[in-house]
Amino acid sequence: MFEKLGLEERLLKGVKAMGYTEPTPIQEQAIPIALEGKDIVGCAQTGTGKTAAFILPLLQRMSRERGIKALVVTPTRELAGQIVDVARDCTKFTGQKVTAVYGGVGYQPQKETLRRGVDLLVATPGRLLDLQGRGDVDLSKVEVLVLDEADRMLDMGFWPDVKRIINLMPSKRQNLLFSATMSHQVLGVVGSTLNNPVRIDVAPSATPIEAIEQTVYPVGSTQKGDLLVRLLEERDLDRVLVFTRTKHRADRVCRTLSRKGIKGVAIHSNRTQSQRQQALDGFKNGKYRVLVATDIVARGIDVDNISHVINFDLPNKAEDYVHRIGRTARAGNDGYALSFLSSEETSSLREIEGLIGTTLPCEDVDGFDYDYRVVPSPDRLATKPRKKLVYNGGALSGKRKRGRKRPARSMAGAR
Repeated sequence: MFEKLGLEERLLKGVKAMGYTEPTPIQEQAIPIALEGKDIVGCAQTGTGKTAAFILPLLQRMSRERGIKALVVTPTRELAGQIVDVARDCTKFTGQKVTAVYGGVGYQPQKETLRRGVDLLVATPGRLLDLQGRGDVDLSKVEVLVLDEADRMLDMGFWPDVKRIINLMPSKRQNLLFSATMSHQVLGVVGSTLNNPVRIDVAPSATPIEAIEQTVYPVGSTQKGDLLVRLLEERDLDRVLVFTRTKHRADRVCRTLSRKGIKGVAIHSNRTQSQRQQALDGFKNGKYRVLVATDIVARGIDVDNISHVINFDLPNKAEDYVHRIGRTARAGNDGYALSFLSSEETSSLREIEGLIGTTLPCEDVDGFDYDYRVVPSPDRLATKPRKKLVYNGGALSGKRKRGRKRPARSMAGAR
């Protein structure tokens, strides 16, 4: 029950209005610790309810002083939009002002919103520094800093910008860092940015992997488009998310689908914010049957009832495989992950199987006229999973409650 976490009545009213009754594990562990003012390093992926886990306590801890008291830095526009949506729901009865700033849209409206006064600001690094450089944002009163998707910000090369942002804020503040993975890079950030943080670890790979039926389809690289069309035409694949390695391949896949009368749309960094939002909205409301995406925007895709995730190309990093397929099998639903495997990608498959500790089954599509391909040996074994990196540099451990029943309605939908 949220009532037991120490939240004020005005926030509890907002949670109740959203229809949530039971906190998710990350919320149950993080909220009380954050309310105590301690720094937190949390390992949790999208879909665990982590947004509310940091939004609710920071709203309660904010002073009533005028100005930006809390800042959430996140790598993509889509994530910023989702975070601010959750924050606005949570502030329904508090009167606190929330907004998001990010690139790809007009500068002036964001400047005007900030001028009118904001309590909680959600921002991508580039636009935030742009606003600061022009004197249109003041971070001198920030009391709580949240770094969300820290691993993705590092992957995208944003850390120098984030360090500049950190230097613009008071040194005395609370810091909350969330990351889906704990790489050596992320651990370095933790050590240099957080002050004796409490570590909270909601195992990022175990939950989605167990709930998803995963299959590999060996196929020549030039036949992937034909195989995708065949699967979409012959099987009941309703709401499908397809991942490609590059934005150009994403566009090519969409053209292939269009020629076959299959409604699909691409979302990647070359699209404007308006185009990306239209694509996402069209996918959500059923206008498009297929959404084709690249990894750079993958964590900004939070859509219910995705029936299948198809890895048109295997990812360069094994960890991204987990992030990709975690888009399906949400809220107790079944989920399916299909991966196309060309001969050039066999080493990537080995890394994925090593990470998840499972040998994935390979299948053929009946009647499909295959050209040259490489089919992995059915007797192969997954190598031992790599030891998970965790931060223990003096950090306390968040308490875990075991044996909890799965809540019928939780805030996991709030990322």
